[in-house]
Amino acid sequence: MTADTMKCLVYDKSSMPWDKTRGFEMRKRTTPRLEGPDDAESVLVKVIFAGFCGSDRGIWSRVAFKGMIFDSLKRQHQTVRTIGHEMVGEIIEVGPAVTARHGLRPKDIVSTESHIICGSCYQCRIGQTHICSQDVIIGIGRDGCFAEYIKLPANVLWPTDPRRIPLKVAALQEPFGNAVHACTTADLRGKTVAVFGCGTIGMFVVMVARALGATRVIGIEPNPHNIEMTRQLGADDVIPVDLSRSAKGSWAADKELVAQVREAFDGIGPDVSMEMAGFNSSVNNALQSVRRGGDVILFGLKQGNFHVQAFDRVIVNGIKLHSVIGRRIFETWYITRNLLEDRTNGIQDRIREVILGGGNESVVHIDDYTPANFEKTLAAWPKPLIRF
Repeated sequence: MTADTMKCLVYDKSSMPWDKTRGFEMRKRTTPRLEGPDDAESVLVKVIFAGFCGSDRGIWSRVAFKGMIFDSLKRQHQTVRTIGHEMVGEIIEVGPAVTARHGLRPKDIVSTESHIICGSCYQCRIGQTHICSQDVIIGIGRDGCFAEYIKLPANVLWPTDPRRIPLKVAALQEPFGNAVHACTTADLRGKTVAVFGCGTIGMFVVMVARALGATRVIGIEPNPHNIEMTRQLGADDVIPVDLSRSAKGSWAADKELVAQVREAFDGIGPDVSMEMAGFNSSVNNALQSVRRGGDVILFGLKQGNFHVQAFDRVIVNGIKLHSVIGRRIFETWYITRNLLEDRTNGIQDRIREVILGGGNESVVHIDDYTPANFEKTLAAWPKPLIRF
């Protein structure tokens, strides 16, 4: 039996004005239950670890997802949204149709795809479920996993063997899958790769690109702490970005940086540019740096209009552009599992030791949460974990 209420981290639009507040409040909310025919294929999961994503940082600092959160709350006649979409947990209850149709049982350890798909739109029917036209994102369009319990449809859950993938690492399968999707969009075997923006997903990309056969991987990053971590994760080099050379709000490429990147790849540029930062100038850096005939993977996400510098050269140089969102469901998850369970590539160990700092200081127990203390954890670690 579960308690009637549970601890959650929430955003409340009625008491937390978007433009005047930051952070999340810890609240007691009603524990979800499986009720009636509508929950025949749903499960109740006890969250063990939840990962704090870049999207969550955007909500925390009130710079992203306002429209999606407010619109969904209005449709649901609510004012409070429990945040969070990266997790690993234990199933404690299943609907009557779950085991027969999905093979899941109580006590199974699971992670989850964060995009809940409709299964019936045109994209879903042709196998492009990752861009479902009716998808709902956990922690944004519906209540998320920064909570002791979460109710989810069984068809988005991903069984995980904690004997092969430790729980703290297993909580990061969803964001790690973003990097896997980006790195499998182009064939990286025998290719050179430049990673523009080495935040958490960019760091994952460095490791995944190497594991998938890239011969040379170089990061491009302004943050000294991230630069050092990226080197520890296996980058051949990391080129520092001098932000002082760019005017605030500038969309143009940094000519000196582009020259450095090209020089680092024998003067012709990388075969593949991975744009992971989402700033207009970074997109143009990636476009200007990649070799003729190369691939540019666009993963970084910012709202608004962008300027493409020297657009004619994108065409004349035969550059191929690929946009990447989420994970291919569940193709990407199978590759993710294989990469994380393979102890020979060192990825699992590097995630635990470098990105999670050994898995202690980067973890905050929900009972110890305060906005002020968690702000310090956010500043110190690229991927904090919340323990429930």
